Parts: sequence; C-alpha cells; structure tokens
Amino acid sequence: MQSPSPITLRLFVALMVLIGGVLGANYWFSVPLVQKNVFGIELNTNRQVLDIVYDFADRIYFDAEANVDATIQSHEQRLRSIVELTASHIKTMRDQNNFLQQRSADMSAIFEQVRDFKLNNDDYIWIADYNGKFLAHPLDSLHQKTAAQQPGNEENVIFKIIDEVRKNGDGVFRYKWQRLTKPDVTDKYSYVKDFPEWGVVIGSGIYLEDIEKETEARKARALSEIAEVIKDIRIAKNGYLYLFNSDGQMLFHPNPNIHGKNFTEQLNPVTGIPIYVELIAAADTGSELFYKWDRPDDQGNYVYEKYSLVRHFSAFDWYIASSVYLDDLKASSVQLRQRLIAIGFFALLVSIIAAFFFAESITSPIRRLSQTAFKISRGALNTKTDIRRNDELGVLAESIDQMVDKLRDNIYTLNTRVEQRTQELSKSNQQLQITVERLQKTQLEMLQVEQRQRLILNALPAQIAYLDGDERFIFANKAYHEVFAHTAESIVGKSLREVTGERMYSDIEPYITQALNGNIVHYDYLLDSETFPQYQQRNFPPMLTRRTVIPFIGEDGEIVALLNLSIDITKEKEAETQLAQASKMRAVGQMSGGVAHDFNNLLTVIIGNMLQVEELGELTKEQQRSLHTAIRASRRGAELIKRLLTFSRKQPFSPVLTNTVKLIAETQQLITGSIPEHTKLNVDVASNLHNIYTDPAQFEDALVNVILNASHAMPNGGEITLVARNCEEVNKSLLRFDANIPAGDYVYLSIQDQGDGFSDSALQFAFEPFFTTKDAGVGSGLGLSMVYGFVKQADGFIRISNNTEGALVEVLMPASLDAMPIEQPIVTDTISPVLVPLFILLVDDNAELRALVVKQLVDMGHSVIEAENAEEAIQLLQGGLPNLDGVITDAVMPGPFTGLDVIATTKARYPHCFTLLMTGYSNQLDELEGQVDVLSKPFEKQALANAIIKANKNK
Repeated sequence: MQSPSPITLRLFVALMVLIGGVLGANYWFSVPLVQKNVFGIELNTNRQVLDIVYDFADRIYFDAEANVDATIQSHEQRLRSIVELTASHIKTMRDQNNFLQQRSADMSAIFEQVRDFKLNNDDYIWIADYNGKFLAHPLDSLHQKTAAQQPGNEENVIFKIIDEVRKNGDGVFRYKWQRLTKPDVTDKYSYVKDFPEWGVVIGSGIYLEDIEKETEARKARALSEIAEVIKDIRIAKNGYLYLFNSDGQMLFHPNPNIHGKNFTEQLNPVTGIPIYVELIAAADTGSELFYKWDRPDDQGNYVYEKYSLVRHFSAFDWYIASSVYLDDLKASSVQLRQRLIAIGFFALLVSIIAAFFFAESITSPIRRLSQTAFKISRGALNTKTDIRRNDELGVLAESIDQMVDKLRDNIYTLNTRVEQRTQELSKSNQQLQITVERLQKTQLEMLQVEQRQRLILNALPAQIAYLDGDERFIFANKAYHEVFAHTAESIVGKSLREVTGERMYSDIEPYITQALNGNIVHYDYLLDSETFPQYQQRNFPPMLTRRTVIPFIGEDGEIVALLNLSIDITKEKEAETQLAQASKMRAVGQMSGGVAHDFNNLLTVIIGNMLQVEELGELTKEQQRSLHTAIRASRRGAELIKRLLTFSRKQPFSPVLTNTVKLIAETQQLITGSIPEHTKLNVDVASNLHNIYTDPAQFEDALVNVILNASHAMPNGGEITLVARNCEEVNKSLLRFDANIPAGDYVYLSIQDQGDGFSDSALQFAFEPFFTTKDAGVGSGLGLSMVYGFVKQADGFIRISNNTEGALVEVLMPASLDAMPIEQPIVTDTISPVLVPLFILLVDDNAELRALVVKQLVDMGHSVIEAENAEEAIQLLQGGLPNLDGVITDAVMPGPFTGLDVIATTKARYPHCFTLLMTGYSNQLDELEGQVDVLSKPFEKQALANAIIKANKNK
C-alpha cells in the first residue's frame, strides 16, 4: 500500500487537531464536572441513608420512651389499686368480725394476713402507724419494729413519708430501701396513703431496677430493630452501616468477626489514635472522617482510604456510622468517566477514518503532480501526469506534460557531451579521496597511541624516564617529575647529572655505565636529604627505591637510549622487617611461657624443701647462711620467671584507669635513691596529661627498668630526661614506631640519656630476651624485653634510637578521656590461721611437688589423700570420699582431663567442699579470675595456708 503524501498528512493532521480540540474541550469541560457531580450524589446518598437510619432510630426511641412513661404510669396505677384493695380487705375483715368497737391491737390478726399478700418479684404491702412502727411487713426483721435504724432508713425516710401523707392524704415517693431477697439497698418507687380512721398508713412499691430492666429490654428490642434495618443496607459497592457506644463496644456490625467486640485498642494506623475516639470526635460535625484501613481481600495492609459519617444518638448514647471505601464511592463516577472516554474514543476513531478519506480525496491530484515533478527532476523525462480533469489542475497537468517533452529533447544532447568528461573526473577524485582518508586515519591512530601511553605511564606507581645515548632526558612520567622537582617541559633536554645532582649521580654512575655497555642493571637506592638535598626542602620522607636500567640497541649495534624504572619499596621493606621481628618475638614468647610453667613447679619444690630445712633449726650458722643464699637465689629465679612471662605476655595484666601524672611522680620518688649521686633525673610532665588504662605496677616497673638502664649507660654521670606529653594527632614523625599507629589520643613518653647511645646490634636485638651488652653476671638481658612485653600488653607502641645527646626510648600509650573515680579507703582483710583440721584431696602429676605439698598440709594438721592425675582424682570423687572438706589440684596435667574438670566434678558431687587451683602458667589467673580460687606457683607454706583459708571462706 502506497504511503500518504506530506500534503495529505498535513491536511489530515489539521483536521485531526480540529477534531481533537473539539473532543478534548468536550471532555475537559464535561467529564470532570459529571464525575464530580456523580461523586457528590454518592456522598449525598451516604448522608441521606445515615439520616434515614438516624430518624428511624429516633422514632424507635420515642416509641420506647412513650412505653417507658406508660410503664411508670401503669405501675403507679397498679400500686394505687393494690393499696385500695388492701384497705378494702381490712375493712371487710373488720366488718365481718364486728371489730369496729374493739381496740386497735385486735387488728393484728388482720395485719398478719396482709403480710402474706404476694405481689410480682420482690414487691409487697406494708402498714405502719404514725410512730413509724411497722404493723405489717413481710420481713421479720422489720415486722412489729420501728423504722428507725433500719437499713435504707438512715435519713428517717419512713418518718418523712408518714408526715407527708398525713398532710396530703397520699402521695408517690422515691427512696432507697433493701430488697426482700437480698440485703442490697436500692432505689424504690412507692405509693403511700393515710387511713386516719385506723391511725395507720398503707404503702406498696416497686423497685426501680425492675422498671429499668423493662426499659433495657425495650432498648434491646430497639437495637434489634435498628440492626435488622441496617444489616442489609449497602453504600456503593462495599459500604455498610454499624452501631457502637461511647465505651467502644460494637453493638452491631455486619461482619460477625467484629460484631459485639470492643475495639478501643484498634488504632488509626496513620495517627496512632484509637479509631473509635476519632469517630466519636467526628460525630454530628457535618464533616466526614477520612482514614487508612485494610480491605477484606487484603487484610493487614492499611493503605486504602476510607470515609465515614457519624451521628450521635444521645438518647441511648449510641453512635451510628457509615463506612465506605473512597474507591467504591468513586466507582460510579469512574465508570461513567470511562464510558464517556470510550464514546469519545469511538467518535475520534470514526473522525480519524473520515478525515483520512476526505484528505486523501482532496490531495490525491496534487500528490500525483508532485510525484511527476519529482521524477522529472530526477531525470525521468518520459513520465506523464496522466491527469484528466476539467478544472485548473487538469490544465496544469497538460502544460507540464508538454514542457517535459521539450526538455527531454534538449537534455539528451547535453548529457551525451557531459557524460564522457564526467567519467574521467570521477576516477581521479575517487583515488585522491582514498589517499586523504588513509593519511587522516594514520595520524589519528598515532595520536591516540601516544596519549594512551602517556596516561598509562603517568598512572603507574613508579618513576619512569627515557634518555638518549648522551644521557639526556627525552621523556619522564609524572612520578619522576614530582620526585626531582621538574615538569614535563622543563626536564626534556636536560642531562641526568643536572637533574639528579652531583651526589646522586656519583652514586649511580657505575650502574649507568654498565647499562651503556649493554647490560640490564638492577640496584637499590635510598633517596633522602643527603643523597638529594631538595628532599629536605620539600619535606619528603626517605624513600628506598629499586631501580632497573634497560639499554636500547640501534641497528648499528650502538646504545641509542636508556629506560629507567624506579619502584618505591620502602613500605615493603618495613613490613618485611616488622613481620620477621613479630614472628621471632612470638616464637620466643611461646617458648618462654612453656619453660616458665615447668620451672615454676621446680621452684615450688626447691623453695618449699629449703624452707622446711630452715624450720628444723638444727643448722650451723654457716649452713644457715648458705641456705638463706639458696632461698634468695630461688626467689630471684621466680622473679626471673615473672619477667619471662611479662615478655611473653603471659604475666597477668590487670589494667585500671591510672592517673599518669601521679604515677610518674611516685616512680620519680621511688627511683631517686637508686641512681648515683652524679646522675640527675629531670622530669617534664604536662599538667593536663591524659589518664591511661594500664597495670600501674608493671608500668612503674617498666619506667624503673628504662631509667636504670639509662643510668648504667652513664658511668661518669650525666642527666636523664623524662618527658610526658599528650599526643592527640598521629603525625609523620610517629609513623616509624614498631607498628602502624591507628588514629586516636595517646600519651607520649620519652627517656633521654647522655650516654654513648645504642650500638647497631643493640638497635637490632634490644627487645629480644637475654640480649645484653653488659658483662656476664651483671644483667639478665630481660629489661627491655620486659618493657616491650608490657607495652604490647597495654596496646602501646615503642621505639629506640640514638640522637646527638645519647640513647632515646619512646613509648606511645593509648589515652583515656574518662574521669578518675573517687578513691575509696582500702579495707584489709586479715586472715587468721586455720585451727580446724581438714580432709583434703591433693591432685598433681609432679611427684616431688605433690610430696612437698602433702608434707606442708600435714604439718598444718590436715589429712591428705593423693591423686597423680585428673582422671584418677575424678574416679576417687565419683567412687565416694566421705568427710571430704576440700580439693587442691594442679591446672594442667597429662591425660584427657584438667584441674578444671576435677573442680567441676567436686562442685557437682560435694557442694560443701572448697576448691583451690594451683597453676604455674600465670595467664590463667586472668582467665579464671572470679570463677575459682587460684594459687600461683611457686608458693610457700604460708601462702598455701592463706589460700586454703580464703577458698574455704569462698566455697
């Protein structure tokens, strides 16, 4: 099918714009108005339905009220009749028995009959004289009794009633009185009449509760009638009416799941206010309540808009409300709008078809003329319009056909002449165009390659330079420019000597010579302020570089260029050194911890046995001196083990918030007497120095070690300077500690002496255990290693160095901004020795240690049973040990069980027994703190006795 011409399309578009404008205006001005009016009709219908139901309820109320009034009047008439009938009965009885001339006391028999009269519910007849005495009453507690002090008569209501009816003859009264069947006092409604001929009043009444029950029954019938009316009412599609009271009780709801339920806890999901409160607030305001709610087919999803109108029926304190989804109210208007749109769309479709055919019929001749002219302009001179019309378009078509015939003859001759020349020029132009395109493509590709290479070289984290055979720069990347303070333009053409300077060039000249001889050269070089003076001016950190020089050989075998590649390996070298140092320290620490465990057992046996020998008191003075020396040496060995454990970080670390200023001052007082007189200790501590979390004893021990080392480094005297400052920002000068320092607040301490400084080997091995520069027997080599271990336990950092004055030790400790707690007075707990002998199970795999502890326990007066491992001890405990008082066990023993398993078994089977864990592995003190009582090895007899007392006390 031929596509329509532009003129046809223009005419068609113009018609469509006109038609679309008419239809659009019709939709714009009519559809929204109709939709709005339909929606308003739906809203008004909802209001009318609610008003009709309200009027119906109001009519039921008036009917109920009329019934209530009729009920009260009926009861009043009934009470009058009862009283009159009672009086007639008494009169009849008097006449029949001829009692007219007898005394009033003889009427008691008649009054006794009145007591037996039965009425509905608890209603009855009573008779009282003018003094308030009940002559007839169904209750024995009131019959023949005065009304005073009777229940319900606290205000002498009976006397008031008697006075009133004596004045007026009769009357209806409302007062409180008890019921016959229960002692409750409630409202009563009575008719009372005076009979002066007998000197009495006769009354009968009904309790208002009974009337109210009738009223409530009528109210329930009214509710049932209203519910029957509204249960089938539907507003829009899913809307309905429901009834509730001010207490949030749903009196009627078409949904049986909600009917009769209390919905006070049901909240508006948007406002969070109980929905019944908002419904009550909207009652009789004339405004609708809009809120979000779920739908029956999408329960729990509170996103649907809902609309409610509420009317308050004050007679019964009821609320009648409508409930409808806004989408349902709009459904009719939306449906009407959709139908109008469908009609408009159908009309538009018909208009489109009609407009198209109209435009086609009008523009078809013009399109044929334009097509013919187009073909002629393209050289088709044999084309004819083939239009035969009796109008202006027909004349125009005939003229065009004649002009074409003449033009075809003239053009044919000219084309024949031009065709030959055109073919020759076309071939030449094609060849020239191909050549130009190839040249442009080649230039573009070369430019892109050069730019890409420069971007890559500048992005590489290396210094790259390209030099010619005369050592002059041809190219250098961005990293090379930054290091040697040049730009890409300024460095080109300069010699290598000019750029690097004399010092650096003299260092690297041998490697350049090797490269010029045709060798690829690799070497490491340190760039700093000495090798390249501009480093100091630009405040660059020293940089260790790995350099490679690659020669380029020309066709004649000569070196035509050199490529220099330099990579920064500073961090890699530092990380490699730190990793090796940390691995070595970890290995030594593990070995130290294991050795310390076994050595503590040996020291316990040695010290214990020597103390037993000392207690014998049968030694000569020379032997006693030797024994005391051995005991002191053994105790010094225990201190050595403690230092080993400190180094390996297995010594118990008990950090507390510590006043750094106070602790340094106390250390200064402690150390002053231990340094020579010709050595001076200067302390410079900031007054606002931060507190730190640390073990004060170990911190003090570390300071003493460093200060004493500094004192030993100055045999001829000098000054030691201790400086303490806050360091709130980690700068570049602090980055070369033993590890990378995270950002945070720190306390910086430095100890500077005026000695000869550290030797190269000391700078390398100072933190390793047993390394010392002192003579044999003078030092143990654990001083700085213990300091290192303490600093690492406290999450700190340390470094040692030399400066112009001597050795420098620097420590960086994490600061705490917490305030120091108020110091509490220390209360000491004195432990008295045990006087009661105990039966104790001792468990240890070391026979010598076990024998020593048995001897010590027996000397204290205790009875002991032994087990050489945890498995044997558990078997003994499970087998039964009567009269067992406690268990003392080693922590680590061979076999599947440990001392903790022994303690767990003891606590399970012998809850009254104490438990005590012995350990030579000090890190267990921290792990077990607060769980079990622990005795650290090595220990002496008195320490064992005190531990037993404490454990027995804590059991």
